[in-house]
Amino acid sequence: MGRAGKALQNVLTTYGISQNRLAVALDVRRSVVYRWFHERTDPTAETVATIVTGLNEINPEAAKEFIDLYLGSILNDTAESPVADTNPSSSSLHPPPQTSST
Repeated sequence: MGRAGKALQNVLTTYGISQNRLAVALDVRRSVVYRWFHERTDPTAETVATIVTGLNEINPEAAKEFIDLYLGSILNDTAESPVADTNPSSSSLHPPPQTSST
């Protein structure tokens, strides 16, 4: 399974947060958190956002750590790669307007 379960394992263990405590914060059954924690199922993208919100209520540092562990390499790859200029006026497809010589 995926990165979310590993990140969740790390964060819950490091910050001493029980699966039950997170389940209560998220208003889900503990067995749902168990399946994420043990990488039996992956949470959806929406659920990952809910996990961050729940962790933030319990311990904001744990929420930040979860984000870093879950999205860290993606965020780092994005930060290191050049971003295309989305300004149409600077694109070679759109040359600057011509001025008429009078």
